Amino acid sequence: MIVAAFYRFVSLEGLEALRSRFEALAAGLGLKGTILLAEEGINGGLCGARKALDAFMAALVEDQRFAGMPVRLSTAAPGNPVFQRLKVRIKPEIVSLGRPEADPLKATGQRVAPADWNALLDRSDVQVVDVRNAYETAIGGFPGALDPDTERFRDFPAFVEEALSPHAHREVALYCTGGIRCEKASAYLLSLGFETVHQLDGGVLNYLASVSAQESRWRGDCFVFDQRVAVDGQLREAETDSPLGAISRSTAA
Repeated sequence: MIVAAFYRFVSLEGLEALRSRFEALAAGLGLKGTILLAEEGINGGLCGARKALDAFMAALVEDQRFAGMPVRLSTAAPGNPVFQRLKVRIKPEIVSLGRPEADPLKATGQRVAPADWNALLDRSDVQVVDVRNAYETAIGGFPGALDPDTERFRDFPAFVEEALSPHAHREVALYCTGGIRCEKASAYLLSLGFETVHQLDGGVLNYLASVSAQESRWRGDCFVFDQRVAVDGQLREAETDSPLGAISRSTAA
């Protein structure tokens, strides 16, 4: 089974029509997963046969608003449904931060390609921040990164207020699972006056897909919000008995 993750911040109108179209298309191809739509963009995770996923994405990018949208692929163990059903929903945000000033359509951090990320990790003048939640950072991460120890993404602003300062942290580098939370987080930091904000392009999933095992600085597994619980350094379903699986399964249901 192949899992495709994708997102784009782009102004959208006619959300109900888009919802109906994507639901019919994905259902017709036998895909399961979740697609979130909002006026600020699209955020999706789907699972199925590679041919079906390719057909869905080909139809999706016929809309110029989604043309060229990156898709991150990973795999699941045979017999794992990954998602229990298909959901296409309209939401206020495609990733919930609850801070209108954090607007990726206005400004985001400087994207850092996976090939250049290790060099950034080595710089002592850059504060690396893991934008994920505590249950995610518990099973893997980049050594030395600052862990906000948050329960949910909406807690990130409180962490920033307590631990970061535009004056003390002139350069900040953010990373998250697929990149979407870094879009909001970097926009939020820029709105507060942080001078230079970097973000790992495509997140950890893109890094693991692009950087060789010999050069990878990633340690542990990467938590994902579906039935797999986590993927390993080769983007294969990780073998874990972690109780955190309940979080993934409830999200995938």
